[in-house]
Amino acid sequence: MKKTVALIIILTLLGLSFGCTPYHSQGAGAGAAVGAFSGAIIDSKNPWRGGVIGGLLGAILGATLSDVSYQASREAVMSDRPVEYRTEDGRGVYRADPLEYNERTKCRKVHERVWEEGRLIKDEVREVCEGEKRERRY
Repeated sequence: MKKTVALIIILTLLGLSFGCTPYHSQGAGAGAAVGAFSGAIIDSKNPWRGGVIGGLLGAILGATLSDVSYQASREAVMSDRPVEYRTEDGRGVYRADPLEYNERTKCRKVHERVWEEGRLIKDEVREVCEGEKRERRY
């Protein structure tokens, strides 16, 4: 059991290093943790092998899902209308609805929801902010 816990911690830390940006890192880390734990349980004869394979696949899937979420929320803000993505088989649905804009912070809230096989698995509000780059030029 100690080896399994150590494996999950190691793969989670590795998963965090895969991401290029903070949202990729969060998705990869969460995916690696869930994948490593699931893989270690499924492969009971060799939990290390199952944990490593599950952790790697989970990190890739987590980073990919985070990227889809980020892109769709930005698209909803830019177009000022809801954005919906569906998997080819129709079992997975992602929807981003733009909400109010805060003039002071230059951020807009987006209501994100994800359904998997008809069940709501994610329901949260995210802030998408306009980037401002200030630099000194002569």
